[in-house]
Amino acid sequence: MAASTAALTSTSFLSNKKDSDLAAFSSSLPFSFRRCERTVSKKICSVMAPQQSERKPSATGSVKTAMTMTEKIFAKASQKTQLSPGENVWVNVDVLMTHDVCGPGSIGIFKKEFGEDAKVWDREKVVIIPDHYIFTSDERANRNVDILRDFSKEQNIKYFYDIKDLSDFRVNPDYKGVCHVALAQEGHCRPGEVLLGTDSHTCTAGAFGQFASGIGNTDAGFVLGTGKSLLKVPPTLRFVMDGEMPDYLLAKDLILQIIGEISVSGATYKAMEFLGTTVESLTMEERMTLCNMVVEAGGKNGVILSSAWKEGTRFK
Repeated sequence: MAASTAALTSTSFLSNKKDSDLAAFSSSLPFSFRRCERTVSKKICSVMAPQQSERKPSATGSVKTAMTMTEKIFAKASQKTQLSPGENVWVNVDVLMTHDVCGPGSIGIFKKEFGEDAKVWDREKVVIIPDHYIFTSDERANRNVDILRDFSKEQNIKYFYDIKDLSDFRVNPDYKGVCHVALAQEGHCRPGEVLLGTDSHTCTAGAFGQFASGIGNTDAGFVLGTGKSLLKVPPTLRFVMDGEMPDYLLAKDLILQIIGEISVSGATYKAMEFLGTTVESLTMEERMTLCNMVVEAGGKNGVILSSAWKEGTRFK
């Protein structure tokens, strides 16, 4: 989304002109010079400059037009040079995460549409994490985990964080805990990439400067087979937060305050960008908390704009 600015001229460029010149200049303005003279002592408060020429695009990388962070990530993932909110584009997915709630359904759709013997598009880009039903003795819930285990073995999935012995977590070296935490700790969250997951709080990963969003089983089944997803470019809401956080406030308070102001539907299918000195001072855990709850306002994704991402090679 191209950005253009109109600057206000300084009054100093008129300070040395003769009254006759100033009067001639003022005749083109929508108010009389005499009235202005009485109120502002022969000084013009502000004059709108002519429309400036559009800023030249960057000379590096495939992205050549001013866009928001989310738009840039979409452009990179769809190999486009320019995107605007509302456009539908096919994006290449960098990571697909699924767990024991939606995993079996996604796998079922994948096999139905691509065949029983079909292979996933990239076994190293699929992350499978059982974490919801692992503490129950219900056989049907346990069956969900069994389906994930069988599928991961069949597809030779590299990142399957299994848990087998619930009596002692220390004997489960592959288990990493809650899916959103595991994605971060195991290095699956990287700036500039596209991460989709079958969980509404996948948006948590936006803390790392990437596009991260939850999808349904049907979309996940398609991504498993193709590595692509058809997404609409969301408009962006920017939240600038500056200042020092008091000791008694946490990132949870920030996002709850924002949701309270814009309402639970105030960001419906929008990207929520967070930046400012306050955000820069937050730990990664707090940034994850901030992005985690954008879905509670209807947001498509949340993303942290940090100086740490600006020089990242993944945007070049």
